[in-house]
Amino acid sequence: MADKDVEQTDQQGHAPGAWWADLGTWGAVATIVLGGVAAAWVTFRLPGTPENLASGYYGAAKVVAIGLVAVGGTLLSRRRARTAATTEETSERERV
Repeated sequence: MADKDVEQTDQQGHAPGAWWADLGTWGAVATIVLGGVAAAWVTFRLPGTPENLASGYYGAAKVVAIGLVAVGGTLLSRRRARTAATTEETSERERV
């Protein structure tokens, strides 16, 4: 086989992202709300609440934290994209 016929496989690929990486803004907000509902569930000691309440609050806090990070990342990327588009538009006007 010629070198042209061989597929190059030595390229580095990216590892798959975390499950929350593609939530988007509304998915992140829903995750935050879900964490709040879980905290309320533990507070009222509804069925399924763990014996140790601290572990229930810990799990709810993790869900809320994941939602906050996802919404922050989404909003930050939107702001960067908007800033980049504005900067590009301004530099294009200066050229003319």
